[in-house]
Amino acid sequence: MESFSLNSAKSFLGRNVNLHLKDGAVIVNVHLTRIRKGQFGKGRFLEYVPFGNHKVGRIPLRHIAWAELLNFAFFQTAG
Repeated sequence: MESFSLNSAKSFLGRNVNLHLKDGAVIVNVHLTRIRKGQFGKGRFLEYVPFGNHKVGRIPLRHIAWAELLNFAFFQTAG
């Protein structure tokens, strides 16, 4: 599996995902909003919004190992 790159990050924009980091941590159920350049044009940051929150978070693209796409059809319950 290739490392998480700018092209793969672009394919997940506007979707809800779980972000798996290289250190083993997982950022659960976030909506990816956009990709930004770092200060002085060095590095890229992925902006996300946690589910049920409006505060934007940022993480360097190089810290992400892979992203797991979430499908909310599995989470729907019959009422």
